[in-house]
Amino acid sequence: MTDHPSTGRTDISRRALLFGGAAIGLLQAMPALDAAVAKGVDAAAATGEVRRFFAAVPEEALVDLRQRLMATRWPDGETVSDRSQGVQPARLKALVDYWQSGYDWRRAERKLNAFPQFVTKIDGLDIHFIHVRSPHDDALPLVMTHGWPGSFFELLDVIGPLTDPTRHGGQAEDAFHLVIPSIPGFGFSQKPDSTGWNPQRIAAAWDRLMKRLGYDRYVSQGGDWGAIISDALGRQAPDGLLGIHVNRIERATTFPPEAARALREGAPAPAGFSEQEREVYSEVRDFVANGFGYAAIMNTRPETLGFGLADSPVGLAAWLYDKIADWVYTRGDPERALGRDAILDNITLYWLTNAGPSSGRIYWENASSGAKPAPVRVPAAVTVFPGEVYKPPRTWLAGAYPKLIYYNRAARGGHFAAWEEPEVFSQEVRAAFRTLRS
Repeated sequence: MTDHPSTGRTDISRRALLFGGAAIGLLQAMPALDAAVAKGVDAAAATGEVRRFFAAVPEEALVDLRQRLMATRWPDGETVSDRSQGVQPARLKALVDYWQSGYDWRRAERKLNAFPQFVTKIDGLDIHFIHVRSPHDDALPLVMTHGWPGSFFELLDVIGPLTDPTRHGGQAEDAFHLVIPSIPGFGFSQKPDSTGWNPQRIAAAWDRLMKRLGYDRYVSQGGDWGAIISDALGRQAPDGLLGIHVNRIERATTFPPEAARALREGAPAPAGFSEQEREVYSEVRDFVANGFGYAAIMNTRPETLGFGLADSPVGLAAWLYDKIADWVYTRGDPERALGRDAILDNITLYWLTNAGPSSGRIYWENASSGAKPAPVRVPAAVTVFPGEVYKPPRTWLAGAYPKLIYYNRAARGGHFAAWEEPEVFSQEVRAAFRTLRS
């Protein structure tokens, strides 16, 4: 094992091994994988093209984190009694107090390391991914992608139900071989050092990843950026992609033109809209007016924002927590939806890998790509969760998904559906792809 060039504070970097110049941890190249893990990994593993990965953050990084938390200079406080100005200091201070004195990152590492993890270089970048084979040999291969402000931690609780459904209330014919990659610039995947890593390029990389693992036929699933990447994959329609499922729908490709025009003009919902359509329009108008600022910044100035996110763990926590709180089903109360430890697992991953700045660049890349919205060319399935920001009716989806094979409105769950409601989410994924199995 060799040291890579280090970054960050010198008191930490002397002993830290850096993965891909991005994440503090240990990377193990293991040409001879054990049989249980190697099954389904193609011959590239034997040459080291696919390498085992094990997360092990140096203790110095955790000591540094606690010291920074102790030294936080807090703002004076809001001038309102609600969340209209953003994260409320009292709520964030309670989370940070626990982060400093009660939270255990090693527990999170153990949870992650219980799953087989790998890295492989695709298009010049080392891509980190979890790969869990189902005990059912005829399972359907599935690549599943996280979003922002999330990570692979969003998806860990659905690995069991999706790969081994007979132990989680499902049938053997519902099983998936599951691949969960980290988007470049997120988690333990390498950070791009040049432009061009937009959703279209990431989608193409995922197709290469699945075929490198020996999966010539597979499906794709995603929420948030994972949905945008799945849509891009569906537009590319590479050989072997059977279909996609998304639990977040892109407004740009599905919002009716007359509604978009009314939104630009600040007008009420178009005449002739049903009650449901008027409600969706109203929610979109509120989001654009009051909830879209984060994206406008990252679309245009992610690097400026990144200085604060890289230097202050509390600044990073506030930035991520604000949107987690906005988008969970229990609006404004993510602790009730997810629990403190789950929230901090995700935030701590961002901090330790310094992914606050790099994760924001996908917004800039997408805004700069010039990609033209086009229909998805493969069979598509959609689940709308009641806590999602945008909940279009089925009638709005025909143009974007001309081969829509499944549409359902779930009873509970929000934007982070797999994280919030793993059982409901798993049932939806099973149902979405049932007709594509053969």
